Amino acid sequence: MTTQKVTAGAVLALAMTAFSWQLCAQIQALKSMDPAAHPTFDVASIKPANPDDRSSGFQTQGQRIYIENETVNRMISYAYGVHAKQIVDAPSWFGSEHFDIRGVADVQGVPNDAQQKEMLRKLLTERFHLVFQKEKRELPCYAITVAKGGPKLAATQSTQGLPDQSGRSNNVQASWRLTNNSMEDLAKFLQFELDRPVVDQTGLKGKYDFKLTWTKDIAPVTEENAPPGFFTAIQEQAGLKVEPTKAEVDVLAVTHAEQPTLD
Repeated sequence: MTTQKVTAGAVLALAMTAFSWQLCAQIQALKSMDPAAHPTFDVASIKPANPDDRSSGFQTQGQRIYIENETVNRMISYAYGVHAKQIVDAPSWFGSEHFDIRGVADVQGVPNDAQQKEMLRKLLTERFHLVFQKEKRELPCYAITVAKGGPKLAATQSTQGLPDQSGRSNNVQASWRLTNNSMEDLAKFLQFELDRPVVDQTGLKGKYDFKLTWTKDIAPVTEENAPPGFFTAIQEQAGLKVEPTKAEVDVLAVTHAEQPTLD
């Protein structure tokens, strides 16, 4: 009986040890990548997206990067922080062909937003042979200015260097909390929500914390207390105005690109 008990205890101990090692490995895998690291894709596969796929986006799971059903225009927009309309002289397939990309970083840990963008920029150069030059052109855009009554923004309480933009957005409403954001950061964020480039004309310096909640213009308003539309919301909630205008903006003028080799 004693031998059986010891054996059972040993088995349990081994099982617990194995579980502990697995848990430690999982925790290790979820640790942030060294912020000083400059990762690239150790392995990356590129495939045409399923034409019936209606989902899309950029996801990270540990060292793994998933890009689902995205165009080259969208990938460049994310990697370089520009609106799709700031990508000029590009071939038509930049906006029409959709790709799935799966890759693994060559550095341990979870890459931050800046590192993910750096990885994608390298991939666009190496696999799509993207070459462009930066120019300035006058384009229709939106300008952010300070509304009458002044800004309603709190100086950031964050001690982290990177801006954070977290929240949710669906076909009806959007709600985002922006932490440690400059007005330039806000302009780049809004470009992914609006239909044209956004330029900062507020003159405001520093970093701010604030929240924006609005109802999408294309959504029918069915709730009595639904938040206002975007242009009203940003004025009421942040003390800022976003108005259409024309201005000189930075553009990426594409001079060369190639269809990638598919895996």
